[in-house]
Formats: sequence, C-alpha cells, structure tokens
Amino acid sequence: MPQMSRQDPLIEHHTVDYVPLAERHGKARDLFTLWFSTNIAPLPIVTGAMVAQVFHLNLLWGLLAIALGHLLGGVVIALASAQGPRMGIPQMVQSRGQFGRYGALLIVFFAALIYIGFFISNIVLAGKSIVGIVPSVPVPASILIGALSATAIGVIGYRFIHTLNRIGTWVMGSALLAGFVYIFAHDLPADFLTRGGFNAAGWLATVSLGIIWQISFSPYTSDYSRYLPADIGITRPFIATYLGATLGTILSFAFGLVAALATPEGTEAMVAVKQATGALGPILMVLFLLNIISHNALNLYGAVLSIITSIQTFASRWTPSIKVRVVLSGVILAGCCLVALGASADFIAQFIGLILALLLVLVPWASINLIDFYLIKRGVYDIASIFQADGGVYGRFNLHAIVAYFIGIIVQLPFANTSLYVGPWANLVEGADLSWLVGLAVTCPLYYCLATRKQTQKVRAAKLGYSD
Repeated sequence: MPQMSRQDPLIEHHTVDYVPLAERHGKARDLFTLWFSTNIAPLPIVTGAMVAQVFHLNLLWGLLAIALGHLLGGVVIALASAQGPRMGIPQMVQSRGQFGRYGALLIVFFAALIYIGFFISNIVLAGKSIVGIVPSVPVPASILIGALSATAIGVIGYRFIHTLNRIGTWVMGSALLAGFVYIFAHDLPADFLTRGGFNAAGWLATVSLGIIWQISFSPYTSDYSRYLPADIGITRPFIATYLGATLGTILSFAFGLVAALATPEGTEAMVAVKQATGALGPILMVLFLLNIISHNALNLYGAVLSIITSIQTFASRWTPSIKVRVVLSGVILAGCCLVALGASADFIAQFIGLILALLLVLVPWASINLIDFYLIKRGVYDIASIFQADGGVYGRFNLHAIVAYFIGIIVQLPFANTSLYVGPWANLVEGADLSWLVGLAVTCPLYYCLATRKQTQKVRAAKLGYSD
C-alpha cells in the first residue's frame, strides 16, 4: 500500500479556502460512487413506497414517474457538481460570486439549517435502527453511537467520505440487487401488477418529488468535486454525478415501490422491506444502518463548512485550521444530540416537513447559481475577489441576484404545499407540490435579464468613458 504524502493527509486540512492545483486529486468516477451509494438508504426507499401507498400508482406507472422525475432533477445536481473542479471552493463560498460577500449569508444560513436538520433526523433514525437490530441497547446510547460515528467520518473529511462511498457502491448496490432477486424469485401477491393504477395527480406528484429530491442536494454537491483536477472539464463530472445520483435514487425508490406491492396493502414501508426480503431482511437492515451513518457525515460536513463560511465572511484574513473544524464538529454534535435525545416520537416527520418547506428557498438559489455559472460568467470567476473583505469585483451585495432570489421565493408561495404553509393554489394538482416549477420558470429568466442588463450597462459606460 503506498504511503500518504504530505499533500495527501488522512484528515482533510482545507475548510472553505481554495484548493491549490497541486493538491488536486481523484477521478470523475469518484462522483458516481459518492452519489450512487449515498442514495441507497432507508429514506428514499420509504419515499418510493409512498408511490403505491399514498399516490396509488401501479408498478408500471410508478416506475415511469420515478424515473422521469429523477432523470429531470438530476440535471440540476449534475450541473452544480461540475462546477467544483473549475472553482476549487465549496458551493456556499462560490455563492459570494453571485450574491456578493454579505448577500450570500442568507443562503449560507438556510443551507446550514438544512444540514443540521437532516443531521438530527438521521441520528434519530440511526438510533432507532440500532435498537431494531440490537433491542438490548438503550435508545440514548444508540443515538450517541450513530452521532459519534457520523461525526468521526465528517471530521476526517473529503477523502474518507469518498473512500467509504466507493466501498458502499459495491456493497449497497449488490445488496439492493439481491433484494430485488429475492422478491421476484418468491411468490408475489395476485394484485402485484394491478394494485393501484394511473391517476394524473399521483403521477405528477411522484415526478415532482423526484425533481425536488435531486434539487435538494445541489447546495453542497461541488463540495465533493472541488478537489478534482481543474483540467478535468465539465462533461465528465456532469456525467458521473448525473448517473450516480439518478441510478441510485431510481433503484432505491423502485425497491420501496416493489416491496410495498409485494406485501399486504397498508404495511409500513421498512416492515414491508423486511417481510418481502425474508432471510436477507436483517442483513439489509444492518447495511442500511451503516449507510445512514455514512450519509449523515455529509450533513455534518456541509453544516461545518456553512458555519465556517458565515464566520469567515466577517473575518476575511482568517484561514480556519483542522482544529477549528474538529471543535465546531464537536459543538454541532453536542447540540444535535441534546435535541435528538429529547425528540418526540414524530420528530423525524416534523423535521422532514420543515426541510421540505425550506426547499422553497433552494429553488431560486439553484436557478441563479446555474444561470450565473453557465450562461453569465461561463465558469470564469475571480477567486481572489471571493475572499476579499469588500467582495472585490462582486461587491458586498449584488442587488440583481438578491431581488431575483426573493421574487423567486414569493412567486412560489401561492403554489406551496408544505406542512408549514399551504398556498391558495396548492391543490391545482392534488397532492403535487408544483411550487418548484413556478420558482424555476420565474427566477431563471428574471436573473438572466437583470444580470445581462447589468453587463450591457457596464459595456456602454466603458465605451462612453473611452470616447471621452
């Protein structure tokens, strides 16, 4: 086994700073394994079971809606991921180049809140999973075990996260395929193919859910591609991320759907998985537990980078060390464990509802991010300005981006269908939250027009100055 050089430390020493070209490493296929393995987990499987249990689609129409939703939404996560090698900085830091140094703080705050919310939800889920496998372990101890394990992975950082997911791709992928084989090799219910049917509301709701699922990852995708060589280009990271994210989620959603249809109607999703997979069930539960812990490390990692980004906004000359990341991880761990230990029985459902509501703020951000990177600046940013106290060429606030962002949120509200708020037009298609579609349709052209208008004004001013 080759020894690690000083440039390849076990514990990541970069935080939100630029990754120098000499320290770049890895291949595009690492993005495939990361996003494929990450999405083979209980939450997407439970969500897939909803296609039959809640939206009442049959197998054929359910699979078509699942595939279409993730294939469409996967474009967003793949485009965001492909920015990493070119920029060499975390996604939230890059937002300064679009919103201005201080203008990006609101996005960073929402991102941190989402990461912490998912981290707490997943350590509760991990604790319950441990108790389900080893009932003799007390719930508080189970929660602490899950939290400490995820924190250890998150502290070690980028390289270890990618290594675990390379292994996880083979292990989790093989286990899921074995589960499919087991289900179809045994007797299926008589209504396996006919339970449910087609209904426009359920089909659109499933497609919409797949798109939203993929968009929800976009605030931190380039965090895991920023170490790749800068000359790797756009196409290879895009394809690797797209295939990994879409195949992983489609397989997981489909597995949940198949397990739900292979068991009596009304069976709880994970119970259905256990029943449908027979002897494989306990093995799958252990693997799912390990995947929950591994995936939760991404939430902690993203939360730490977001909080450091916020602090560093007001201290431009500060370059956080490994110790800062470790200490901050410990603080988040302690706070999240206190919340998790006092969580109510329906805590996960409540938190997931909050997080899905917060997606209202992610859609306009993703729109501005992609339009700015690919159509306005075409991947060319002044990295030095991003770290300057006054924002350099990007300033402290970019009003055009901020205006487009808030308008993008406001136009979604009438169509929002969340646990926190239901808009007056939320049920245009019953059961489907189409607010994201309105957000994209308004924010993308609005920001493009505002940004290009600003560029045109600068060009005209330069010409007038030259003629004078």
